[in-house]
Amino acid sequence: MEDINRLKIVLVEKKKTGKWLAEQLGKNPSTVSKWCSNVAQPDLATLVKSATLLEVDVQNLINKA
Repeated sequence: MEDINRLKIVLVEKKKTGKWLAEQLGKNPSTVSKWCSNVAQPDLATLVKSATLLEVDVQNLINKA
């Protein structure tokens, strides 16, 4: 499966952890881990909220086809 999101990369760039993001979103850290490894994808509202928390444009979290 092709990597759909860049969440893991942006977290590293912003010096944040998946655990931090999970706490901010009220999600289980294992859920965020699945997003980071592209095993699962967050819904659009969660992706937008993640972008806001990370202070990036939502387009920066999505790999272009």
